[in-house]
Amino acid sequence: MIEISGDMLEGGGQIIRTTIALAALAGVDVRITKIREKRPNPGLQPQHVTAVKALASISNAETKGLTQGSRELEFRPRGHGSGLFRLDVGTAGSIPLILQALMPCLNYSSERVELELIGGTDVKWSPSIDYLTLIVLPTLQRMGYQATIKINRRGHYPRGGGQVTVIVEPSHSLNAITLLKRGELQRIEGISHCVKLPPHVAQRQADAAKKTLSDAGYHNLNFKIETYPPEQDTHLGPGSGITLGAKFSDGNILGADNIGERGKPAETVGQQAAEKLLAEIGSNAPVDRHLGDILIPYMAVAKGRSEIQVSELTLHTITNIDVTEKILGVKFQVQGEKHQPAKIGVDGIGAK
Repeated sequence: MIEISGDMLEGGGQIIRTTIALAALAGVDVRITKIREKRPNPGLQPQHVTAVKALASISNAETKGLTQGSRELEFRPRGHGSGLFRLDVGTAGSIPLILQALMPCLNYSSERVELELIGGTDVKWSPSIDYLTLIVLPTLQRMGYQATIKINRRGHYPRGGGQVTVIVEPSHSLNAITLLKRGELQRIEGISHCVKLPPHVAQRQADAAKKTLSDAGYHNLNFKIETYPPEQDTHLGPGSGITLGAKFSDGNILGADNIGERGKPAETVGQQAAEKLLAEIGSNAPVDRHLGDILIPYMAVAKGRSEIQVSELTLHTITNIDVTEKILGVKFQVQGEKHQPAKIGVDGIGAK
């Protein structure tokens, strides 16, 4: 059994999600100790329990210590399930973070997997669901990963209630990926939405993002404004957000997002998202800081050598690298310092 200390590096839920995801994928038993020990509310929280339960269901795993507040967890996977799974993340628990844990092992299921997830689609401290559809899935597709995400209903803090359908057609292997340079910027796309709010909120977010990007010299913009008439608005509570994607001639995509909050003007939401994207574009890297974090497990299981240049080596990325090395026995090569641009490479295990 592989032991992972839950208080290392980032010390939060990222360690739990990555450890269980890779254990389910590789079929190895793991024990996580000192779970979130440095946090004000240590131990497993409801969203972590939900993620592990979901992976346990899909991988027919036996678990020990899977209760809220537990500081030690054992996970013993026994296979890769397929079929339809319905999972309620609970209130506004992040659906994108749950998917980060589920998706790596789903590529190795025997047959097609369909997930119906209920929870938060656009919440703080998590990538938006649009970031997954605009940035993550197109990049994983270049490695041979085949999946679609359909947003049936959005869910925001605190009510949640978002509904998402995810379909994964397992390819049973992944190709290595090389993302060290990027081509010419072709266009910037955006999705600005609001629910149970006046439609002008989404429009103002988009207009502010457009202005910020135009003032910086970027004019080839394509925005989708997503609003709902009151009689068709079935969402449980109000909320808004915006996700941006910069698309380059060689297929590389950089992303950034931001969500609305009570008391935050819509113009600020759009401007901040645009400023985040401008920082990514200005780094000259083909992989943004959040995508770099997400790609680590896929690079490790791919066939051949993968290399990426990230705009920033975040603590989340360093944590993912450390956990992945411990579970899969691979060795990453990192050129760069924390919070700086970095080149990351690894010889994948060629999982099948």
